[in-house]
Amino acid sequence: MSFFTDLAHQYIDGEWRPGKGSWDIIDFNPFDGEKLASIPVATADEVDQAYRAAERAQQAWADTNPYSRRAVLEKVLGIVEEREQEIGEAIVAELGGTRLKAGFELHLAKEFLREAIQLALRPAGQILPSPTEGKENRVYRVPAGVIGVISPFNFPFLLSLKSVAPALALGNAVVLKPHQNTPICGGTLLAKVFEDAGLPAGLLNVVITDIAEIGDTLLEHPIPQIISFTGSDKVGRHVATVCAQNLKRAVLELGGNSALIVLDDADVDYAVDAAVFSRYVHQGQVCMAANRILVDRAVEAEFTEKFVAKVASLTVGDPADPATQIGPLINSSQAESVSKLVDQTVAAGATALLHGRADGNLVSPSVLTGLAADSPVLHQEIFGPVALLIPFDGEDEAVRIANDTPYGLSGAVHTGNIERGVRIGQRIHTGMIHINDGTVHDEPIVPFGGEKSSGLGRLNGDSMIEAFTTQKWISIQHGRSRFPF
Repeated sequence: MSFFTDLAHQYIDGEWRPGKGSWDIIDFNPFDGEKLASIPVATADEVDQAYRAAERAQQAWADTNPYSRRAVLEKVLGIVEEREQEIGEAIVAELGGTRLKAGFELHLAKEFLREAIQLALRPAGQILPSPTEGKENRVYRVPAGVIGVISPFNFPFLLSLKSVAPALALGNAVVLKPHQNTPICGGTLLAKVFEDAGLPAGLLNVVITDIAEIGDTLLEHPIPQIISFTGSDKVGRHVATVCAQNLKRAVLELGGNSALIVLDDADVDYAVDAAVFSRYVHQGQVCMAANRILVDRAVEAEFTEKFVAKVASLTVGDPADPATQIGPLINSSQAESVSKLVDQTVAAGATALLHGRADGNLVSPSVLTGLAADSPVLHQEIFGPVALLIPFDGEDEAVRIANDTPYGLSGAVHTGNIERGVRIGQRIHTGMIHINDGTVHDEPIVPFGGEKSSGLGRLNGDSMIEAFTTQKWISIQHGRSRFPF
C-alpha cells in the first residue's frame, strides 16, 4: 500500500530518511498478514541525531509566542479532520482495529487536539511574597526542554498524539518512538501531519527502532529531561529504573486489571451492555478493560445468562467489515499467549462458559468462571478477549476482591443507588472509577492515570502542565539585602 510505503522512513530534523540499521522492521496487517511496509531500523547514532535536532530547535520554539504555537496545532486538527477517512483506514489495516474502534480513536484524538490547542495559552506564573524586605519572588512556568515519548500499539495514533501535542503546545521538542507493530499510525503518520501543518523542523522527530538495536539509548541519552511511556508494567518498571538512575522524570501509563462490579440493585441489562463493551472493545487490548466482572450472587444467574448470550453474539472477523465487533489480536505471539492462558486456566479447574479458539490472529471470546481464589489469572492483565466472572456476597467482599490485584487503573460500579456506588468507588484503590458506566473512558481535561503497578503521574488537562513543564524561581531585590559578612 503506497500510503504505508510513503511513510516507511525515519523522520529526523525535518528530513525523511531510511534508517541505517542492518535489519528491517516489517509492518504487517494482523488480519490477513499482508506486508504493509519494510522499515530499516534507526541506530543509536540516529537516536542521538534526533535528540540533538530536538535540542537545537527547542529554545526558539519555547520563545515563540504561544498564540503562534496554538496556530500550528489548529492546523494539525484541521488536517486530521480532512484526512479522517484515510487515517481510519490505516488504523484498520495496521493494528486490526474495527471500524467502530477506528472511529472511537479518531474522535478522542480530535478532542485531545482541541485541548492541546488551548493548553498552549494556559501555563501561568506566580508572584509570591518574601519574608525579606524589598524582595519580589517570581515563579515562572517554563518548558521542560526535550521529551522522549514511547507509545503502544493498541491506540497508537491517539496515545502518541496524547503526549506529543501537549508537549509541543507547551514549548517542548519531542522524540517519538512508536511501537514496532504500529510504526506508521503511532509514528510517521503524526510526523507527516505536523510537517504539513508547518511545525518547524527538528521539533518532532520519529525514530522507528527496537531495543535489540539501540538498547536503552532512548532513555539514557543526556538530552531528554522527561520520558513519557505508555505500555506494560514490566517495561514501565525498566523505564522508571533507567530514568531514576539518570535523574529524569518518568510519566508512566501502564497496564490494568480493572474490576466492573455489579451490585444487587443494579440494572442488569444495562450492566451487561457496559461489561461486554468494557471487556471486548478492541479485542480486549485496552489497559482499562474490565478483566474481572464481579457480580453479586443475588443477580449472578440472571447476569451470567444474559452476559454469555451477548458475548456469544459478537461478530468475529475482518476488521474492515463494518459488522465486525471482534477483530484480530496484534500478532501471532499475542494470539497464542491468550489461547494458551485460557486452556491452562480451564485445565486448572475453571469453567468455560464460552471457550474461544484461535484462527490465525483472530481469537473468539472466552468467558470463564469458577476460578479458585489463588488462580494466577485473577491477578494479571489479560490483553485479549477473555472475561472472568466472579461472584461475591455483599459490598465488603466486592471491595476486597476488586483490590486484590497489583494494578489500580480503572473500574466501574453498577448500582441503583448512585451514592452507594460512590462510597464503594472511594474504597477501591484505583486512579479512576466510573459509576453506572463502562471502565474504558478517557477525556481531555480529567486527570488520567493509575495507582500501584498501573503507573506514575497523570496526563490530560492541567496535569499535562505538571507533566511537561517545570518551575523556575527568579527573585528580585528592589532594595538592598543585609549580608552577615
